[in-house]
Amino acid sequence: MNAGRPLQFNPDMALEHAMHTFWAQGYESTSLQDLLKAMGLSKSSLYQRFGDKAQLFDYCLRHYCNTQANAMLEQLQTSDSGRAFIERSFYAIADNPEYNHGQWGCLLMNTANEFGRRDPQFTSGIDHGVSAFIRVFQAAVQQAQYEGEINAEKNAEDLARYLVSNISGLKTLIKAGTCPDDARAIAAIALQALD
Repeated sequence: MNAGRPLQFNPDMALEHAMHTFWAQGYESTSLQDLLKAMGLSKSSLYQRFGDKAQLFDYCLRHYCNTQANAMLEQLQTSDSGRAFIERSFYAIADNPEYNHGQWGCLLMNTANEFGRRDPQFTSGIDHGVSAFIRVFQAAVQQAQYEGEINAEKNAEDLARYLVSNISGLKTLIKAGTCPDDARAIAAIALQALD
């Protein structure tokens, strides 16, 4: 049996390049040619490894969400406290619009805005990402409650959903051109819910 030719490219790097292309341009505005150029692949290599454009996008969206959630969990583990992690998450975005490609917004929320619930092909990836981010912030809230920095009577999951909603909105405003001073003021108001 012929095992076929080995891959002549790094699939992880190719996926990363595709993710950045979708993130910067959106799904509908990204052409197959854009992807082939960014990934350095032939059409046959792309289809053989990742499937069609929609399948590739689903891989990219899940990769983005998993990468972001894992990075946030690492930051939470090394943070001084759960509340400090939450505050730093907001202010890092507000103070530095270029932080983590802030000018592009959030790939997850961009996708939710582009498709909403109208395309079942992407609904699962959107749900996966939202749940991943909520779990990170819920862990941070629960840690802060244990540490006495957030009222233990507050519902940790509800507060986590609120934080995800607000940080996503903040990223969207920054994408739209909100200046760092205004973004910081918005972050400060959002974080008052922790008091």
